[in-house]
Amino acid sequence: MIEIRIHGRGGQGAVTSAEIVATAAIEEGKYAQGFPSFGPERRGAPVTAFVRVDDKPIRLREKVYHPDIVVVLDPTLLEVVDVAEGLKDNGMVVINSTQSEDEIKSQYKIRSRMALVDATKIALDNLGLPITNTTMLGALIKATSVVNIDSINRAIDRRFGPIAPKNKMALEQAYKETRVEQ
Repeated sequence: MIEIRIHGRGGQGAVTSAEIVATAAIEEGKYAQGFPSFGPERRGAPVTAFVRVDDKPIRLREKVYHPDIVVVLDPTLLEVVDVAEGLKDNGMVVINSTQSEDEIKSQYKIRSRMALVDATKIALDNLGLPITNTTMLGALIKATSVVNIDSINRAIDRRFGPIAPKNKMALEQAYKETRVEQ
């Protein structure tokens, strides 16, 4: 089973990201869960969402405590949340950031492998808003292959309807520009 924790702020699409990944996984014939965990429910407050993907039925019904992958939609969360808490030893952190791997490791004490992309710039360029959820899905797919890009694109089509093309362009650009640490 692959377990993912997504950190964002209210209004950035963390919950939508989890739903899209779960939908894509189910379309691929896998079993999946996508669900949120809210604190104070207000725009801008930290939000956590979770995804599980497996080839067999998933019986767990609790939040993800030891993720394989962590996705950080908003780089300011690195200042206030220990995003790597509970991350498995061979885990991956996918971060929206303009910083280098060395800067992040030094400043935030993250020791795991990372994938980095300036998702905010890509979202602004493609969507006109700093909503990074679909952009970060491009980074997630490049870094992990948890689901394939075609499944994600179909899930985006269903979720976003007329605004899907812009979201898919942001996803594709992030996929191309994501730097994955080896």
